[in-house]
Order: sequence, then C-alpha cells, then structure tokens
Amino acid sequence: MVQRRLGNVWIVGASSGIGASLAKLADDRADHIAVSARSKEGLESVANSGQHIVSYPLDVTDHEAAYKTAEEIEQRFGSIDLAVFCAGVWHPMSADSMDIDKMRQTMEINYFGAVNIVNAVLPGMKKQGSGHIVIVSSVAGYRGLPTAAAYGSSKAALSHLTETLTVELRKYGIVVTLVNPGFVDTPMSRVNTYKMPGIISSEAAAEKMLDGILKQKPAIFFPFGFTTFMRALNFLPYRVFYWLAGRIGGEGKNQ
Repeated sequence: MVQRRLGNVWIVGASSGIGASLAKLADDRADHIAVSARSKEGLESVANSGQHIVSYPLDVTDHEAAYKTAEEIEQRFGSIDLAVFCAGVWHPMSADSMDIDKMRQTMEINYFGAVNIVNAVLPGMKKQGSGHIVIVSSVAGYRGLPTAAAYGSSKAALSHLTETLTVELRKYGIVVTLVNPGFVDTPMSRVNTYKMPGIISSEAAAEKMLDGILKQKPAIFFPFGFTTFMRALNFLPYRVFYWLAGRIGGEGKNQ
C-alpha cells in the first residue's frame, strides 16, 4: 500500500517542542520541510536532524516577514501544500497579578501569529486549488480556568478562528485542521509547578498529529482521557463549572 505523501511542508514554531518533533517525524513523508521560529540555533538543530528540512527564522508577530517568508518558500519548493502553526507562549497569571504587556504578547504570538501565517499561505493555496492548514490550539481554550486568563483567552480565539476557516475555505479545496492537545512535555510546559494530568512527550504528540494530518481530520485531540474530560466541561452548567474551577484553585491549563 502506497503511503500518502505530505508534499511541501511549512512548520511554524519548530525550534522545539511539538513543532520540532513533528518536523523530524515527517521528514521521510515530505518532499521538503521548511521550519520557522525565532530561535535560529534551535531551527538549525532541527534542520540538521533530517534530509529534507530547511531553516527559515521568523518572528510570527511580523506579518510582512511572514508573507515574505511564505513567498521565499514557495519560490524554492514550488508550493506550500501543508502549513502547520505550532508557535505559542504561556504566561501563567491570576486576576491579582495581571500583566497587560504579557497578555498583549500572548495574543500577538498565539492568535495574531496564526493569522499572519494563514494570511501568508492563503494566496498560494487558493491559486493551486488545494492545501492543508493545521493550527495547534489547546483544551485551555474551552472554558475559563485559573491562571489562564492570557493563554486560555488566546487559545479560545484561535480555536474559533480555525473553525471559521474550516467552513469558509472548503470552496477553495483547502482543508483546515484544529489541534487541541492536553498537557505536552515541552520547554513551555516545564515552567508549571503543579501536576499535569495525562502529560505526554512531544514525540507522542507529534505522532498523534501526523496520523491526523495524513487522514486530513478536521480536529485532533490528545491524550484521549484528559481531552475528553476537558471537552465535557463545556456541557456543565455555569454554577457547577465555577464550583469545580474554584476547587482546582491555582492550577492552570497548558498545551
């Protein structure tokens, strides 16, 4: 049986964590892989780990740079068939210690960073009449949770954006996939001092993502048990949910 190829891939947020693991895992399934992030050293390490991986340093908050990078990749590879947005930042904070600058930075990276990448790849995908956009959000975006005012809000906005794109881009032959992970062992999550239920490695997360991407699933969730519990919170009455969230106390949720 012939395995499906990924074509030309652009993974944004690939200097570490899920993005880096996905690039390494997908190397033998793609024609070319471009990896982007702010960390040049991290990107070079990932690029050196595979045969088809090329480094393109990028600050996702710079929309002009995002557009230019997409053009450079398209000129080099011929097209971008799959774009994966994994970039993100996590700043735990409570209502008593809200940091406006960090909240703004969180939205700029987690939400507007994705907007910039989508805007950069859409012209090429529309022209070719095909493409696949994958956006990594988080179960933290389902409901308001302690210490997740910045992160959870950005992920809620990101999930909403992704669902809207899924509906509206079908007419162009573009597939959109929403990824909602639970806890994944990454440099970002290691700042947490509390127990992270169901935490999995970035390699395991990448395997789940790659399987869903190859099947062109509209949504990918992992790990099953924890993400199912988090999804179920959507069906709780407000009084019950607020009581439960209060019991959780200072425990925030992270991707």
